[in-house]
Amino acid sequence: MKLFASLLLFTLGGLASGFSFAADPAAPASIDRVSAKSKPDIANGEVVFNGKSCAACHSADGNSAIPANPKLSQQHPEYLVKQLKEFKSGKRKSPVMSGMAAMLSEQEMRDVAWFLGSKPIKPGFAKDKDLVALGERIYRGGIGERSVPACAGCHSPNGAGIPIQYPRLGGQHAEYIAAQLTAFRDGVRLNSVPMSGVAAKLNDREIKAVSDYIAGLH
Repeated sequence: MKLFASLLLFTLGGLASGFSFAADPAAPASIDRVSAKSKPDIANGEVVFNGKSCAACHSADGNSAIPANPKLSQQHPEYLVKQLKEFKSGKRKSPVMSGMAAMLSEQEMRDVAWFLGSKPIKPGFAKDKDLVALGERIYRGGIGERSVPACAGCHSPNGAGIPIQYPRLGGQHAEYIAAQLTAFRDGVRLNSVPMSGVAAKLNDREIKAVSDYIAGLH
């Protein structure tokens, strides 16, 4: 099964695909397609996003400045709708997000998702130069002896993901990605069977390496 795909996940030293260092150191199943009849209202999405206090954790444009909270800007809207629905239903667990999603109608979810998808993501940076080679190998080539697929196969070489199917990972906070991979591995996050299967084969060092590498993709 392809992954990294979910989390969402070159040559060294800045390649053509667009990877950068700091100067100083979700699986596709059942993602909703929006019908022609439900037209997302981006302007209303911004109103809802700010009115429901989403910006307090994710910033007004979706570019969270808090490493524990994901950047939502430029994410595929269909993926965001899927996650909001699963927070609301309890399929994905989070005391905070379950409560926030419970306040949203399906139309508001779509409006917010398309608003966030319209905002450009601010580039991130890899910080751990000692682990970048390992992170690159896992992201681009997987781990053959353990049947870990290349993250790039589903999330694309530059981390842009595949619209409707696989989420954008490039530029995401390394801390957030590592937390989600650990949650998949440890059975805490259960809303993606493919991601749980892949993460189960990764150790802490590998998770840290690939998460940091992903943060520098753009």
